[in-house]
Amino acid sequence: MTTLFVSLLALSLIPALSAAETKPAVKKPVPAGPKWQKLTPQTPAGYTLKTLEVAKYPEHTVELYVYVPDAEGTWPCILDIHGGGWQKRQVEADKPMMERLAQRGFVTALVSYRLSTEAKYPAAIHDCKAALRCLRAHAKELKIDPERIGCMGGSAGGHLSGLTAMTSGLPEFEGEGPFKDQSSEVKAAIVLAATQDLVTSNVGKKSEGAILFFGGTLEEKPDVYKAASPITHVRAGVPPTIFIEGEKDTLKIGRAEMMEKLKALGIETDVHTLKYAPHPFWMSDPWCAETVEIAAVFFKKHLGEPVMK
Repeated sequence: MTTLFVSLLALSLIPALSAAETKPAVKKPVPAGPKWQKLTPQTPAGYTLKTLEVAKYPEHTVELYVYVPDAEGTWPCILDIHGGGWQKRQVEADKPMMERLAQRGFVTALVSYRLSTEAKYPAAIHDCKAALRCLRAHAKELKIDPERIGCMGGSAGGHLSGLTAMTSGLPEFEGEGPFKDQSSEVKAAIVLAATQDLVTSNVGKKSEGAILFFGGTLEEKPDVYKAASPITHVRAGVPPTIFIEGEKDTLKIGRAEMMEKLKALGIETDVHTLKYAPHPFWMSDPWCAETVEIAAVFFKKHLGEPVMK
């Protein structure tokens, strides 16, 4: 009787055990990439952060924030043009990137151009040009070699960086800002995650940021959108220009087509896509570090090394 009871009990447990054994295992989520690390500005040892007034307008005083080495010598220079949809001032967010680039052998500067909430296009590009002229006007005190200046920027700043580079030597983009005896040309440029064809990217759209910046839609101001597109001005003599983009960001319209135009003219160009990187990747690690590495190699190639005394 006892043996029979034990056998029946064992049989009654079989279905429960089988169900437990056949239950699908819970899948662990696949990591989406490295966790981003927020960065804060901190002027590096051996450098002084100087502020220069570029131009004073009723709506905003355009300024330059320049990381100048304490050592004696002459350095190549990189101007950063911040992003923020043309309507937010994000100078502070770009400072960590420019601090690191300064440590790689450059004088680095950031410009606080007029935003779309303060003045419509072309005020922003005029301020970027004036900032470059200001850097050259103050080259001696800033320890800059005026013949070795490049620019870079991300998002809206990437648009302005591309436009600054592609319009080098075109007087209609200089504006009425100061230091007109100086050049605003750059020898090399980097575009971070930015559309380069504002016509194609705005067809049938009513982007609030673009309307605020340009003062109307593409249909209302087609010539303005075309003139403001870096791809429009690709021609012989424009500087080497590379692109850095994030794998997790959206497609940057006009970048591929602009690269083809540059290549056809024999002008150096390339695209670097950072794995797992979101928009705006250059403001946080690990992608800020990756961006700095790419930028340092590119700018050293085209701007050279410091000349120490």
